[in-house]
Amino acid sequence: MILTQFIGFVILGFVGLEIFSYIVHRWIFHGIFWRIHESHHVATKGTFELNDIFSVIFGGTSVLLLVFAEYPLLESIAFPIGLGIAIYGVFYFIAHDLFTHRRFLPFGSDNKILLTIRAAHQRHHQTAEKKGIEPYGLFVFNFGKFWRKVTGKEKRFAHEIGESTRKA
Repeated sequence: MILTQFIGFVILGFVGLEIFSYIVHRWIFHGIFWRIHESHHVATKGTFELNDIFSVIFGGTSVLLLVFAEYPLLESIAFPIGLGIAIYGVFYFIAHDLFTHRRFLPFGSDNKILLTIRAAHQRHHQTAEKKGIEPYGLFVFNFGKFWRKVTGKEKRFAHEIGESTRKA
């Protein structure tokens, strides 16, 4: 496999997981698995929520693809797809858990892309009902609807979060 094919499969793993996540989030998490996913939509005590089990499952899938890929790795299809899923997981953890929900090691930023992702995800969280509200995807949504200038309040908040995490 040539390098461009390898990179193509990495991108396929990343984009494929976002599409899969949208579908699963929209019709499964807000459907038959609502009792588990609801823990993500309501205030909970403690570091973890029941919904984190889904991240473990998605992460486990990536690990299995990476570990059990055929050799040589550059000729494997499973390895780059698993790598794309892992990269998605890292971006998801940073944008969703650390930045948007301020879990674990929160940080502030005035980055417009992160602020737009946060705004879209906060729209999704405006209800804790099973039916839910768009957007269900984290990275693929109508950016034009949520893109906005960074206000002074957002800049101050981002700076305060950044300062408080540096002091800890």
